[in-house]
Amino acid sequence: MKSLYKLYHVSRDYILILCGVLSAGLGLKGFLLPSEFTDGGITGISILTSIATDIPLSLLIFIFNIPFLYFGYKQLSLLFTLKTLLGITALALCTYFIPYPVITHDKLLIAVFGGFFLGTGIGLAIRGGGVIDGTEVLALHISRKTILSIGDVILFINIIIFAVAIFVLSFEKALYSVLTYIIASKTVDFIIHGIEEYKGVTIISSKPDEIRRAIIDVMGRGVTIYKGERGYTTRTPDRAPADYQLDIIFCVVTRLEVSKLKTIIEKLDPQAFITEHTVTDIKGGVVKKRPFD
Repeated sequence: MKSLYKLYHVSRDYILILCGVLSAGLGLKGFLLPSEFTDGGITGISILTSIATDIPLSLLIFIFNIPFLYFGYKQLSLLFTLKTLLGITALALCTYFIPYPVITHDKLLIAVFGGFFLGTGIGLAIRGGGVIDGTEVLALHISRKTILSIGDVILFINIIIFAVAIFVLSFEKALYSVLTYIIASKTVDFIIHGIEEYKGVTIISSKPDEIRRAIIDVMGRGVTIYKGERGYTTRTPDRAPADYQLDIIFCVVTRLEVSKLKTIIEKLDPQAFITEHTVTDIKGGVVKKRPFD
């Protein structure tokens, strides 16, 4: 059973990468390239260079992404590097050999759906454990060497790319390319994190057991109980240490379930203290499974 389970996961990863390559190829050749629109990241650099020099895009995609295989190997793993090499090579071959039809000449549709199919491709490749655009790997490497975050590095890179696009393409095409990048980024987030956004909710209440049972019985969600101490109350010698102890409830629900959870808590303890934060990914536990998990 273990070997079959492992085979399933390995096969799934490579199928996701292959589907991602085909989707990205459609976004590039079916939408962006015929109208000379670009994207952010290494893909955008490859497109701009191809337009400016007439070097085949497939060759540039392969060459520009190769250096990041080394960073991926050093900072992540050999398996990640091999999957990334497979994805990059497949994308280069895909853009060179597959004759995708030009879908539309409407600029807005090109920007939106070109970004959508390109973002879908990048997202599927990431779900498969690799990448077909080395921007994130580069950002990870730079962030570890500087005070910049990964998001800061990616933003800085893309500002430069779109500034160059104004001169290589035109101001109008650069603006449409920014829209393409936004659509692609949102699509990547959707593919990676799923349609449901999860929230981690922490609850401090004088009725922890009642709230715990309600979350389990009414909402069907799991909970974790942390042991804590009251820090706001002034300590006095006449009170035992047990008077300061309390149970802190933590649970993960979908964004749409937050309102229902707060209603349940409000009925049981109107004075309960509640904090929530976005959970970028989850695995296991009593929660719904995401796509591709």
